[in-house]
Amino acid sequence: MDLAAPQFYVEVQYILNLAVFVFALVVQGVALVHCVTQKGEAFPAIGTLPKGAWLAILGVCLLLTLLFQISLFGLIGIAAGLIYLLDVRVGLRDITDGRGSW
Repeated sequence: MDLAAPQFYVEVQYILNLAVFVFALVVQGVALVHCVTQKGEAFPAIGTLPKGAWLAILGVCLLLTLLFQISLFGLIGIAAGLIYLLDVRVGLRDITDGRGSW
C-alpha cells in the first residue's frame, strides 16, 4: 500500500504533461496555419506586427515546443499562439470579411 501513492503521482504527472503538450501543439499549429493563409497586407492594417514576424514567432515557438516539450518554451509558445488567435485573428477577420465580429 505504501508504493501506490508514488506510482499514482507519476501517472497523473505524465497525463497532465501530455495534455498540456497536446494543447500547446494544437494552439500553435492552428495559429501558424492561419497566419500562413492570410494576406500580408492585412497585418499592418490592423496595427500589429508584419506577417513575417508572426510567422517567425509562431514557427520558432512551435519548433522549440516540439524539441523541448513542456518547458518554458512551450508555455511561451502557448501564450504567443493564444495572443495571435485571440487578438490578431479577430482583427484580420474584421478587415477581410467586413462583417464584424458577430
